[in-house]
Amino acid sequence: MDEARALGRAVAERGYGLVYGGAAVGTMGAVADAALAAGGAVMGVIPDVLIDREIEHRGLTELHVVRSMHERKARMAERADAFLALPGGFGTLDEFIEVLTWAQLRIHSKPCVLVNVRGYYDGLLSFLDKGVAEGFLKPENRALIQVAGDAQEALQLTEKLWAASSEEAHDARLDELVK
Repeated sequence: MDEARALGRAVAERGYGLVYGGAAVGTMGAVADAALAAGGAVMGVIPDVLIDREIEHRGLTELHVVRSMHERKARMAERADAFLALPGGFGTLDEFIEVLTWAQLRIHSKPCVLVNVRGYYDGLLSFLDKGVAEGFLKPENRALIQVAGDAQEALQLTEKLWAASSEEAHDARLDELVK
């Protein structure tokens, strides 16, 4: 959780907002708490079914309640300027792979960064490299995934990618996914 708190603080200290899934628990709850404690703006997007389980974060700057996981992911993608994935489980992988697929399809051109704390994502990265070697992934699509070792490096990499990008970070076509 130390790296989660470091990411939340660093996001707020740089003056960025945080967009995430809206829960008070887990790694992302820790990121949100740290960003809020450092004075940052935090927007959560949570499906109503999770509100029923009472895991929503009640101290956010904004909390949007949506009807489905699909709407949640689309709304977060619409509002975010980059996607950073700390170590996590199925939900983290689902959300990261979806925005990565959207980048592959050129729906957006926003940075997609795995925060590979203590080598957590090494197995996934090896799997993807094997996908390239076996011809299942194109090298240019594999290259859409940026890898950082910690929160500070992830934000520095994201800022570098923003500075180098000539494309608009927001693609209005994503708005249609939310409707």
